[in-house]
Amino acid sequence: MTISDPLAGAERAHPRAFEPTVLVITTVLSVVGAVIGLHLITTLGISANTSVIGALIAMIIGRINVAALRTMRSVHRQNLVQSAVSGSTFAAANSLLAPIAVPFAFGRPDLVWPVFAGVAIGLLADSYVLYRLFNSQLLPARAAWPPGVAAADTIIAGDKGGRRAAILAGGAVVGFVGALFTLPVSAAGVAFIGNVWALGMFGLGLLFGQYSPTWFHVDIGDLHIPHGVMIGAGLVALGQAAYLMLRRKDRNPRAVAESVDPSALPQVDERQLRRGVLAGYGLFVLGAAVVAFAGGLLSEMSPPALVLWILATALAAIVHEIIVGLAAMHSGWFPAFAVTLIFLVLGLLVGVPPVALALFVGYTSATGPAFADMGYDFKAGWILRRDHRPYDAFERAGRVQQYLASLVGFAVATVAVAVSWQAFFGDGLLPPVAKVYAATIHAGLTDPNVLVTLLLWAVPGALIQLLGGSDRQMGVLLATGLLVATPQACWLVFGALLVRVLYRQRRGDKADEELNLVGAGLIAGDALYSTSRVVESR
Repeated sequence: MTISDPLAGAERAHPRAFEPTVLVITTVLSVVGAVIGLHLITTLGISANTSVIGALIAMIIGRINVAALRTMRSVHRQNLVQSAVSGSTFAAANSLLAPIAVPFAFGRPDLVWPVFAGVAIGLLADSYVLYRLFNSQLLPARAAWPPGVAAADTIIAGDKGGRRAAILAGGAVVGFVGALFTLPVSAAGVAFIGNVWALGMFGLGLLFGQYSPTWFHVDIGDLHIPHGVMIGAGLVALGQAAYLMLRRKDRNPRAVAESVDPSALPQVDERQLRRGVLAGYGLFVLGAAVVAFAGGLLSEMSPPALVLWILATALAAIVHEIIVGLAAMHSGWFPAFAVTLIFLVLGLLVGVPPVALALFVGYTSATGPAFADMGYDFKAGWILRRDHRPYDAFERAGRVQQYLASLVGFAVATVAVAVSWQAFFGDGLLPPVAKVYAATIHAGLTDPNVLVTLLLWAVPGALIQLLGGSDRQMGVLLATGLLVATPQACWLVFGALLVRVLYRQRRGDKADEELNLVGAGLIAGDALYSTSRVVESR
């Protein structure tokens, strides 16, 4: 697939994030993205994928007949803009405001600023780890990352037009209308794009999560069954990740020599993978230390216990982001709330004091969303750059510029939350997830059999994850479906997978590109509807 960029001849070097025109546009649109994210997370409890919105606006700007804006016709500059906008949205809503709402909802507004300082560091650590690990064996660029495919296909369709644009637009209309009728159409969208095995398990989890009260007369969520499955699958997934980091580098060059497409090869080897994870852990330790000392834990815990809290919190933060990232990579859905709730339950089981637990939950909940969202953006950039030759240098340079553009979005989000959180919380506008965390900490665990349930259901989760291997993440995706349990999403996933199998038998290899466009359109339409609810909910 060749992208017809009108400025391709001028782009032997990748466009820069700090070019004056790009920087001004990314800053302005990042403000818009942050406002959308803050409004939706506090009024509706959701976050919108503004990546597609940013891409559409960037394309419109590039077609304004003004000399200074013509450079925005470049698909790579549009990619920089959409990276910043989506980063700002998720950072403001999920990585900053929701975490600092936990101590506020817990009844300790004096702890908001200490948590804010820590999660701001955690946000930078989150994005840095993804930047270092993307296109490794752990987080390969060739994996699904469905919203990233949607963003890239939107940009390409706007650039090329024709049949691709028509298919994408048709899918977007269906997605918007479906979302209007409260159908989770994005579930069908990711099923057209992602790994069939992983999404089959995701659909199975959604099925049992929705219908277990009807079929078995029990709510598996109340029994903590999904949490146990995720614990088992997550532990095996971490073991698989550790294996990828610690194994010896393949010295056989045949795979490289025989590869036709250099973009299919990981650019991050095992040594770089280890260094990236260790560097990220060090940053998470710094953020946890800031939260601990600024939050006054030294007066509530002994020095050894405080050191253990800092190290354990940093470990939970990086484990949280990897599990959330793996689920997002395959399914396009990241179960950040559910995974945080698992850590909360584990904290209650081991007897962490309430204030320390509230700070622990607030900090760890900040990791994952920005990690997953940046993975989507890097996937979009990888698709847009993979036909460029020479490939390797252009891809690496493009990823650096995307990272810098995302940092602009994060900076805007940080300022936006710092100046607005008091107004939101003062009006009683708290993200619903923060209220759930605080209420759970206050209530504690009343069922003494929770630990037994978690350990019992961790076994099948671990076995399924082990059976599927690190490429399919079947156990993590099954647990994700069980935890998300979005009504009717299972039928959309199964229906899309059936269409995908049947259509591929008819169209052969052409089916993948066409279904990717349909899936991208569905995701884009759903995102457009979610963003439009900012006006609706006023």
